[in-house]
Amino acid sequence: MSDADTDRVAAGYDAVYAALPRSRTFHSIWRTHALGDGYPEGFEHISFLTLPEMRAMAAALELTTNSVLVDLACGMGGPGLWIARETDSQLVGIDISAVALDNARARASALELSEKARFAHGTFAQTGLDAGCADGAMSVDALQYAPDKQAALDEAARILRPRGRLVFACFEVEAERVAGVPVLGSDPVGDYRPLLERAGFDVLSYAETADWHQRVTGAYQAIVDARPSLTEEMGDAAYSALLGEVSLTLQLQPYRTRVLVSAKRR
Repeated sequence: MSDADTDRVAAGYDAVYAALPRSRTFHSIWRTHALGDGYPEGFEHISFLTLPEMRAMAAALELTTNSVLVDLACGMGGPGLWIARETDSQLVGIDISAVALDNARARASALELSEKARFAHGTFAQTGLDAGCADGAMSVDALQYAPDKQAALDEAARILRPRGRLVFACFEVEAERVAGVPVLGSDPVGDYRPLLERAGFDVLSYAETADWHQRVTGAYQAIVDARPSLTEEMGDAAYSALLGEVSLTLQLQPYRTRVLVSAKRR
């Protein structure tokens, strides 16, 4: 992906993240179809992580008090902040969207977690962080968009201390379904285990997540069906940016599965 492509992706996310706080319809759709029962208020996100999955991630990271946790493609920071709070860790969130980072900082302040969290601009492959600075790293439903997955996992290994944990949820992509498609088609991966091994990780667990297809389809179809309300609340630019990913996913069905993965740096 070129710098221009990265800038366009960031601009799309900026538009969506700027509009989300004013859209009650989106939050209702996402809580109903994507987040599931019991998801904690104040830590919402625009991925498909459920509370049981978030608890599993926190346990797999094996963090202790004042451990450093890096959240790669953190968005508005919800899951990372929740895990940092539950494990009494220090959070560093990295994202390409300046608006998402501003929202994450505001959320940390509202949750009285500002002293435990900081957020900075960066990408999967270029975090801007020092080597060996982190005890754990996480990512939620974003790695499938990285333009170079091997570079992303190499960077995760670089910033982790030896035996540090990487835990992520993401989608495996069917390469033949996304040929020529921007972003998803640039480096489709159907199995992350070989890439993790090459990056210097031992894979500890690699499992399909429950009900992922039903939740993705339900949430995305609801977004299509609620077009009038969402356009009014979010504005044309933000809804169009959101609808692009939604429509592509519903039309192409690009995902083989969604996995929850834990790995340990050698």
